[in-house]
Amino acid sequence: MASENTGFLLFEFNDLPELLEADIYPARDYSAKGFSSVSIDSRTVSQGSLFTALAGENCDGHSFVKQAFANGAVAALVEKEKVDTYNLLETAKDCNKTLIIVENTLESLQNTARIYLEKFPGLIKIGITGSSGKTTIKEITANIINNEKNVIMNPGNYNSETGLPLSIFNIRHGHEIGIFEMAMNHIGEMAALASILKPDIALISNIYSAHIGNIGSIEGIAKEKKAIFSQFKGKGTAIIPEDSPFKDFLRQGVAGKVTYYGKNSFAELGGIRDMGLRGSEISYGGDNILFPLPGSHNVSNALAAIAIAREIPVGKKAIKKGLETVKPLFGRSCVTKSNITVIWDCYNSNPKSLLSVLEFCEKLDWQGRRIYVIGEMLELGDFSYNAHSDIGNFLAASKVDKVFLLGKETVCTANVIFQANQAERVFHSNNIDELSRELSSYICSGDLVLVKGSRSCNLEKLSGVLSVKGAD
Repeated sequence: MASENTGFLLFEFNDLPELLEADIYPARDYSAKGFSSVSIDSRTVSQGSLFTALAGENCDGHSFVKQAFANGAVAALVEKEKVDTYNLLETAKDCNKTLIIVENTLESLQNTARIYLEKFPGLIKIGITGSSGKTTIKEITANIINNEKNVIMNPGNYNSETGLPLSIFNIRHGHEIGIFEMAMNHIGEMAALASILKPDIALISNIYSAHIGNIGSIEGIAKEKKAIFSQFKGKGTAIIPEDSPFKDFLRQGVAGKVTYYGKNSFAELGGIRDMGLRGSEISYGGDNILFPLPGSHNVSNALAAIAIAREIPVGKKAIKKGLETVKPLFGRSCVTKSNITVIWDCYNSNPKSLLSVLEFCEKLDWQGRRIYVIGEMLELGDFSYNAHSDIGNFLAASKVDKVFLLGKETVCTANVIFQANQAERVFHSNNIDELSRELSSYICSGDLVLVKGSRSCNLEKLSGVLSVKGAD
């Protein structure tokens, strides 16, 4: 790694063969000394990038190597068994670019990130995982700590086996704190992510049934999440929710410090007052903090962020300022107001997070109509029918005026409401455009609209309808 006049150089090619057990083509007179960034999308490579060819569900990145070279990549990380299939040696020769040839590009991407991270021994690394709340906790934590320290965090939802390595390549000298959310949806993924980041501080927000269809049981999910602590060598700090039914299991065998967060875990924490859509007032260290993200689940996220900040540590003023100035991300407890009020919580969904936001809406002192737009919850496997039926039972007994349901998994939700002789209160469709038209014809000024569903439901497409109606 070196600094050059032309920009920051992540790696020199001469470093890679031994580090990655790689072959480099051409073996002489490299077209560039090294690479300055890493991308897995040929459309987003920049001048000086390393393009990593990964095989996806729908396409193989090896077929885009030529395009990546044309867009500025100086090298491509490719798999040995696909070099001939995609004629990559000839492509590299024609483009005067470099191939780094390995057995497995995903493993090599992760190994490169692991090696790169070792260049920053002074960086305090924070890992955040859990069934829900990861991104919000990350954003709140960064907003707090950034008042005193230079913070780097993964952008958006770059939290997977590919997203985390790509985020790590954004670290530069001068960064003091690295905050990284870490997600898993299959067995072994969290252990792999932990082996890359090796967090100094790691927090688990909660253990719910998200991805239970892939893992098989809630106990299995707890085991997978616990792997975020697996790289502790006696100095790491594990932060666990005080009210988790898996609290004892999560702390068992942790090779480091274990601490908790929640309403009873901080001596500095006073009362918490729910202010509805305006958020909550949190008394901490003698100060009243106006925390703008609504709902008790977001108070829990705030307490998680405080727990991390205390471990850095940062001062009380930074905590107050960070909590008061945090901004919601669209799709994550974001409230928009005009002639109608919309709660956008449509980035992801699982039974617990859906129930939490429904309970929040039910408690609101609202004079107008309540409308809930609910997309299906995915990756629940054999648990899906009961989970969606339970939501139907909740809705049948709720204050909602009308429920709009999207997706085949919500058919049983609709059926429960039908069986309660409330057919007029529910509309179901598998088509977002059909649901959008029906919703548009129903909503009017003064309505409260909740939008909640899994990411693949694309419920953000309703923003046009709801913003237009809101302007009427």
